[in-house]
Amino acid sequence: MSKATVSMKIGSDGVAIITMSNPPVNALAPAVIAGLKEKYAEAMSRRDVKAIVLTGESGKFSGGFDISVFIEVQKTGDLSVLPDVSVDLVMKTIEDAEKPSVAAIHGLALGGGLELAMGCHARISTPDALLGLPELSLGVIPGFGGTQRLPRLVGLQKAIEMMLLSKPIKAKEGYGNGLVDTIAPSEELLTVARRWALEIAEGRKAWRKTLDRTDRLSALYETRQKLYAFRKDAERTPNMPQNQLCLDAIEEGVVHGGYAGVLKESRIFKELVLSSTSKSLVHVFFALRATSKQT
Repeated sequence: MSKATVSMKIGSDGVAIITMSNPPVNALAPAVIAGLKEKYAEAMSRRDVKAIVLTGESGKFSGGFDISVFIEVQKTGDLSVLPDVSVDLVMKTIEDAEKPSVAAIHGLALGGGLELAMGCHARISTPDALLGLPELSLGVIPGFGGTQRLPRLVGLQKAIEMMLLSKPIKAKEGYGNGLVDTIAPSEELLTVARRWALEIAEGRKAWRKTLDRTDRLSALYETRQKLYAFRKDAERTPNMPQNQLCLDAIEEGVVHGGYAGVLKESRIFKELVLSSTSKSLVHVFFALRATSKQT
């Protein structure tokens, strides 16, 4: 079995490339999350590092949180096994850091992988990479800030559609709706990302914290109208509490600010991990994966 690792290489340009490795899809296992915190702490302490590019090994960014951890939590009921990714890593370590981060995305950025990327200050991607938040298909909601940052990047309508349908989009579409800052061919991905990161650090490009953005959010009255319509649609799907609770987390952030939304999202996520719906859907996920390996 391959070991989950996080590595860092610092170039002569002052950009640190932090690379996640956990084949086959660079899942965010606890070891990867701990490694990211360690490498970020080192990068912040080094005077020769001006900016950071976050990427994944072997042609993939990250397929998201390691779902096997859900199994452990659901067996024991011990939520302490879940690492604090949303506030401790995505917000405090990446988004609020003194040095900018740029996500260099290839292959896929799904679930927690996309949430990490949205915590960065820019996203550069190859055109065919898949981007999405499929957590509702597992009976939970995005738990690393996705319910807050996705609407702030692509607008409420598109964000809710992506989450409720658990349907990924290609990065080329993501560029069109604001999720991706620019598209680069795979052979130029790191070069473009390094340049972008340096330009942010040197003040030649905007340093944007996604959680602080409001330019893609509608007026409160219009937002509540849209949420009401989505709630009525969600009522047609019984025994799926994650749909309404996802909308609750989104509304909390729009009304009371991104940080309040992140905290509510985290509480809901942990509650849903232990729900009968999530237990059933996670079981189905692993059963289907086992079947696909046998065929």
